[in-house]
This record gives sequence, C-alpha cells and structure tokens, in this order.
Amino acid sequence: MIGLISATAAGAAARDRLAAAWPDRTRVYDGPVADAVRRAFAECEQLVCFLATGAVVRLVAPLLAGKTTDPGVVCVDEAGRYAVALLGGHGGGANDLARAVGEVLGAEPVVTTATDAVGIPGLDTLGLPVEGDVAGVTRALLDGEPVALAAEVPWPLPPVPFAAEGAHTVRLTDRAVQAGEREVLLRPPSLVVGVGASRGAPVEEVLGLVEGALRDAGLSVRSVAELATVDAKAGEPGLVGAAERLGVPLVTYSAGELAAIEVPNPSDAPLAAVGTPSVAEAAALARGGELLVPKRKSERADGQPAMATCAVVRRPARGRLAVVGLGPGARDLLTPRARAELRRASVLVGLDQYVDQIRDLLRPGTRILESGLGAEEERARTAVAEARKGQAVALIGSGDAGVYAMASPALAEASDDIDVIGVPGVTAALAAAAVLGAPLGHDHVSISLSDLHTPWEVIERRVRAAAEADIVVTFYNPRSRGRDWQLPKALGILAEHRAPTTPVGVVRQASRPDESSRVTTLGELDPAWVDMMTVVTVGNTATRTIAGRMVTPRGYRWQTTAQEAR
Repeated sequence: MIGLISATAAGAAARDRLAAAWPDRTRVYDGPVADAVRRAFAECEQLVCFLATGAVVRLVAPLLAGKTTDPGVVCVDEAGRYAVALLGGHGGGANDLARAVGEVLGAEPVVTTATDAVGIPGLDTLGLPVEGDVAGVTRALLDGEPVALAAEVPWPLPPVPFAAEGAHTVRLTDRAVQAGEREVLLRPPSLVVGVGASRGAPVEEVLGLVEGALRDAGLSVRSVAELATVDAKAGEPGLVGAAERLGVPLVTYSAGELAAIEVPNPSDAPLAAVGTPSVAEAAALARGGELLVPKRKSERADGQPAMATCAVVRRPARGRLAVVGLGPGARDLLTPRARAELRRASVLVGLDQYVDQIRDLLRPGTRILESGLGAEEERARTAVAEARKGQAVALIGSGDAGVYAMASPALAEASDDIDVIGVPGVTAALAAAAVLGAPLGHDHVSISLSDLHTPWEVIERRVRAAAEADIVVTFYNPRSRGRDWQLPKALGILAEHRAPTTPVGVVRQASRPDESSRVTTLGELDPAWVDMMTVVTVGNTATRTIAGRMVTPRGYRWQTTAQEAR
C-alpha cells in the first residue's frame, strides 16, 4: 500500500489525482502531518508526501530503522513539477515509484541513486538474494574498476559491465559459502526440494529435514526456489507451513506425472499410499535437473518412524527470451514494457537499423548481435541459442513483433526449455490508421503483398476473399523495385467489388519525422506513390471521406441511409 500525505490545498489536489489513478494501491492519511507520516510509515510499503523535502527529512528521521525495512519515500513539490525519490531508492522501490508518480502527474522524476544515474543495475535490484560487500563492489562498478563475474550456476542476469577478471568479484552460486573480501554473492533460485510427508507430519520435522539436507550438501537455503510434492499432499499442514517459513511456493504434481519419472530410489510405500513409487525424488526431478541429494528421511528424537522425506535437485537454468515490438518508429510509441525489457536484456538481437533506433536505451554491458536485411531466421536462431545458454535476451522487431516480424520464426525455433515473453507493440497498420482518421472502425484485415515467403496464388486468394467479404484491407510490403506488379493486381481484385470512389489511404513512414500521407480513391491511386515503407489501406463499401479523413463506421447504417435517400 502507498500512503499519501499532504498539508496544503495544492498538495491535496495532486494527492487526489494520484489516489484516483491508483485507487487500489493508495491510502490517504489525513490529520496533523506529523501524525499522518508516522502512521503511514508504520503501515505502508511506500509513501508519497506532497511536502517539502526538508520537512519530510525531519519527520521521517526519527522513524528510520534500516534500508531493508524502511518504506520507500517520494516527495512531490507544491507545484507538482518534481517527484523526488528521497528514501529507499532500491530496497523501498522509491526510484520506480518516483517515475510512476511522474507519469501520472506530469512531474519530472528526480533519482539520485548512483547506479540508476549511470544506467548500471544495482546489485540489490537483480531480483536475487544478495550477500557480501554490496556497497564496495557497487562502488567499483561505478568507478569503472574491473569487477569479475564468477558464475558457478548459469542464470539470466540483466546487463552488468563485468570483466573477465578483477580485484572485485560477483559470485553467482547456490553453495553455502561465505562472501570473501571485496566479493558479493548472488543466490539464484536454482534448487528444488521434493518433499513427502505422512499425514500430520509436524512443520518442524519437515523444515528440519529440508534445512539439514541442504546444510549437509553444502547448499544455500536462499537458493531454494520451491518445495514440490504430490497433489494428494497439497494441503498437508506440515508441507504448507514449511514452504511458508522458507518463503517459497509449494508446487504439486499428479501421481501419474510422478510415476512416469525415473528415480534411483523407488518405494512401495508411497505407491500404496498415493499412487506413485516416488514422491520426494520424482517431484524434485519433475522439470529436469541434477539430483544433488537423493531421498532421505527425517530423524525423530522420540525414536518413532520418520514422517517426512526430501530430495534436492539443481534445476537447469532457464534462459529468458523477450520478443519485443518497437512500434512504428516514433520514440513516444515505444511502450514502457518494451523499454523495461530492453534494459533488462543482457543480449540484444535485431536488425541493424532497428538496433540504431533504441541503442541509447540499452544499459552499459549489453551485448549487441545485429545483422542486415534478409536474415530473419538466422536472428531467430541466434536469439534462441543465446537464451538456451541461460542469458536474458531481447529479440527486437518493428511494430508488433508478432505481425510480419520476429515472433513467428523465434517461437518456431524455441522449445519449452526457455521462457518466452511477448511484448506487444503498435503496428504499422494502427499507426497509419491513426494518421488517416478511422479507417479500421469495422472488420479489417492485413495482407502482405510480398511473395518472398508466400506464393502469389495464396496471396491472391486472400485478397479476393477480403474483397468479396467487404472487409477493409491494409496492405503491408505493397511495392518494391523488384515487385511492382502485385499492388496493381491486388487493387484490381478489390475494384471488382468496390466502386472507384472507395477511399484509400496511403501513409509512408508512419510516425517518423519524414512521415507523409494522402487520402485518395481506388480509382485515382497511383502505385508509383507507394514503396516498401508505405502502408496502403483500402476502405470497404461503407468507408467515407469526411473532412479529408477516412472513416469506416462501426455499422452499415450510413450506407443504408444513403440508399433509402436515393
């Protein structure tokens, strides 16, 4: 929850705007300001104070306990010009909150955290438990000193400018080791603990077994990603409680799924009880990995039979592939989610001209793999191969990456051994439609006229179907130097079903600085106006030109009314 505090009418007005924008995330604290700050500080994860920074400093100073527990605090000035991340920039999320407040209020976010200022992700913001000399190693990164990455376990990390060797080290490990001098330990969630339990097994017995197994194997409890068991034990209090105490989810599988997994130590007891010869080992191995700790039983001080079993697996690192749509070209049409994925990726794969568009948004240390036109399949294969190495990869394309772009070849190449995230973008058809007016107000279809990947016979059949169905058509890849007859042919097919006066929109370089557009008709369109940077939109029989803009009504009422008038 975000606590909102103000002292003046102007501050209250800005506060109320934020509360209206985030009704489920915010709580307004009224009354004397000092009391409001104290209550909000104790009750909320974050605060936005519409007060002077000096006043907030004096109010929160006596309340500070530590950077890992204090809420993030953002200050907004009286005029709403600045949103200042005052406290808890990383740990409390104040830096991100300042940016979010700025978007809502139109304020300039002020972030003074050193790593954010230079574009290097803080070691405590990588989403992994962190131990050791965080301040010293971070300072070395900021000062440009070589910091080595020792990755004992491959894991997808955001771009950090690591060196091959250096006096400072970041060690990515799930082993129970202590950080050395000038060293930081990052704990990847690489361990899965399979657990089985008799009915009524105490949580202390389950938890003690798990912690003992990890300790004896020299593994860190902070790298446990999940406990796993059979469906029949999903509600067992001892397992549920142990997962809660460890702060990880309890994942379950059906008995049939577990029975199909080959394990070194099957048993008749779980087969009779829940229908699978293995619970602990099979559940730990359900998604693959290396068995580090075979099945072991708990030991009870009272000499009674063990009530819990566990096994530990190091799961394979799953690389991350984000397929990112950059939009039609204008920077303000690049979505916030796309920006975030670009900054998260340690490897960027894309067409060279698209890379140039967003190169300035990448963090230092991002490895760029760019290539020229006509290498789509190669780029897709490269991106998937990098993700399979455990990297965080962004594969970029213009518009929406799923529309005549990189998502199709990438997903055709990828299997379920990597995580794939789709990031939508504004398509060329939508960007052109916004320039033309409202040509896509009713059913519409996009058709590429390039026969490099699709036989012309198939394209022609699709154009004819759209023409007969009276659907608005947007043509991608309409005309190039080597393909100059396809567009006239497609327009001729449409002309068999639509009047010469049917509105047609031609937009070149939509949303870019050299954008140009015109609204003409099917009978007057000159294909020479069109090239590969152009989108052509042909209206249906209801589309009209109004004040120079193409408008397709949501229904056919205009057409019916016009016929009745005749």
